[in-house]
Amino acid sequence: MKLHIFQSMVLGTLLCACSSPEKQAEQADVFKANPRPVAEQTVKTLEIGATAPDFKLPGVDGKWHSLDDFKAAKALAIVFTCNHCPTAQAYEARLKAVEKDYRSKGLSVVAISPNSPLGLQYEELGYTDLNDDFEEMKIRAKNQQFDFPYLYDGDNEAVSLKYGPVATPHVFLFDAQRKLAYTGRFDAIEKPGAANAEDLRAAIDAVLAGKPVATPVTKTFGCSTKWGWKLEYKDKVQKEWEAKPVSIAKLDEAGVKKLLKNEGSEKLRLINVWATWCGPCVLEYPDFIVLQRMFGARDFEFVSLSADKPDQEAKALKFLKEKFSAVPNYLFSEEDKYALIEAVDPNWNGALPYTILVEPGGKVVWSHQGEVDFYALKRAIVEHPKIGRYY
Repeated sequence: MKLHIFQSMVLGTLLCACSSPEKQAEQADVFKANPRPVAEQTVKTLEIGATAPDFKLPGVDGKWHSLDDFKAAKALAIVFTCNHCPTAQAYEARLKAVEKDYRSKGLSVVAISPNSPLGLQYEELGYTDLNDDFEEMKIRAKNQQFDFPYLYDGDNEAVSLKYGPVATPHVFLFDAQRKLAYTGRFDAIEKPGAANAEDLRAAIDAVLAGKPVATPVTKTFGCSTKWGWKLEYKDKVQKEWEAKPVSIAKLDEAGVKKLLKNEGSEKLRLINVWATWCGPCVLEYPDFIVLQRMFGARDFEFVSLSADKPDQEAKALKFLKEKFSAVPNYLFSEEDKYALIEAVDPNWNGALPYTILVEPGGKVVWSHQGEVDFYALKRAIVEHPKIGRYY
């Protein structure tokens, strides 16, 4: 028995030693994203007739994918897209429909996210619940039930630099010899349901019929590619946010009720009731500031309401300044915390933290006691009719 165990250990060691790090990662499904700054360079979009550059990228399915994996396809559509862009989201249903309609005819579809997560600002996430991180790509693929590989190129963007997508989404359609036959848009109308990827479908039909594409190049509209050298402006925006003044005002029971009614406002109002002595409150609070930065340019506002004692105003303000809470901040001015509970929400049992989202006029559209699932909250915000994922 001991000899058998020893032999197994030796064999495992030899297999590990003989495998490349990349192969080991494939076998163990342990790819970990590590986005790094990229040297600024001129990006040129691949020209018609060019051969498809090779690639080997990790997918959200836990596998590595290469160009050779699709060698049997009569046509190959490589679509550079991403999670956060409203235009990319507007075309997701059409991308899925094209893949489904042409799968049996010999088309393979590959989606690649070209964006460096380092180059993406909170202020660019106003139309999404997800950023462009690899882990959040997995969530998008699952939520949207992608039936095609969704690959990550955000670590160094080496593959994307070879293709040269100018925006998301940007389509590159190759023929059976992997020569570029079409590059550009899906169609000319971004609004979901208003078009059916006519430009791309016409190009696919031509390629499958062995004919030249009538209009091989079209312009591409969408969010610009977030290259890994676009970091300076992100730092500038961060410093500007941190320089904003932070203050706190006291609010009595009547004031809290008025806050919750949200009258005379056109914005969704998210209110978080917290306290400096509440551990979960303190830990999750910075994520609420992220929400304000994401959605604050739209019909949304975040308001903080401290349940600290009225004489703890200085302590509460110190915390808010440390968290750069440049939003409307309030401290309940009365000692009766049960009055606060009833004023905020009679259905709340009083445990902190408590978070509530109200429409103009006071209708509650989302509420939660305890630590927040921010994915669920962001979805509730972005999918509300006042916000939405598209222009």
